[in-house]
Amino acid sequence: MRILVRPHQLPVRLAAGAFVLNAGLSMAAAGPDNATAVHGMAAHAYPFLKDLDPEEFARWLARAEIAVGAALLIPVVPSLLAGAALTAFAGGLVGLYLRTPGMRQEGSLRPTQEGLGLAKDVWLLGIGASLVAEELSRA
Repeated sequence: MRILVRPHQLPVRLAAGAFVLNAGLSMAAAGPDNATAVHGMAAHAYPFLKDLDPEEFARWLARAEIAVGAALLIPVVPSLLAGAALTAFAGGLVGLYLRTPGMRQEGSLRPTQEGLGLAKDVWLLGIGASLVAEELSRA
């Protein structure tokens, strides 16, 4: 596993990392009402989350976003590791999009206006999967 990021990986790692880190910092600063809303949406899509306290869930979510964003931004974190973390995190977000009513047009994967905020997470999944695939193909 390479220790340093390859130069051509920097643009996608920086763009995705800055985006995810910002989301995590925003989540960490959000209040209890936001925590309740985010938890409710997540618990609807992933029922095993329903028993978590909404504020505790929001703290863990913020920490995860900050960790994934930082891993992408720090060039000594191997791309395989950063890409795997991003793929797992974005996979959960895409699952949220697919499982939440009203996010997609009836009978389609195309987003509704309300679903655009989640549908865009598919590009994070693509970036993470690309980083992983490249590193595994070079092993």
